[in-house]
Amino acid sequence: MEKEKKQYTVSVYTENNIGLLNRISAIFQRRHINIESMNISASEIEGVSRFTILVIVSEVQIKRIIGQIEKQIEVIKAYYHTDEDTIYQVSGMFKIKSDLLFEEGQIQQIIKDSNSRIVAVNKRFFVLEKSGRKQEVEQLHQTLRTFGIMQYVRSGRIAVTKDEMKISEIITGLKN
Repeated sequence: MEKEKKQYTVSVYTENNIGLLNRISAIFQRRHINIESMNISASEIEGVSRFTILVIVSEVQIKRIIGQIEKQIEVIKAYYHTDEDTIYQVSGMFKIKSDLLFEEGQIQQIIKDSNSRIVAVNKRFFVLEKSGRKQEVEQLHQTLRTFGIMQYVRSGRIAVTKDEMKISEIITGLKN
């Protein structure tokens, strides 16, 4: 019997090679697992990229997935973490008509109460940025929808682990 599914954050340290994104996403696709979010960026190690992938699976499935990911030649190391093991955030950006900023006093209170910040303003629109938990960004989205949002985008999860990850030592060991 398969265990209960829960949310896992997968951290994959890789060389930055063409086609790797397709091969990693295919690992999830073959198993019919939806990727909730994905972020790819530079890591703390020069020349090494980091994929941060959020999925909802069982522990048995995540262990198999990590094994498959690590078989990719460009992958240096892959880890999985529970929400309790990580500190994580998402960011959202909202483009809203500028008139509302000056004519609708409630908007300024919403900005203040949500701990969001204005990152751009012109005569036609302003851009609001909110970082936090996914639920906080989604709550702000629901609140602002009543005023009209011109554009909205939310990032994938970014996360660091609470415990030390010894990836730098692993890479140093590979180079020796």
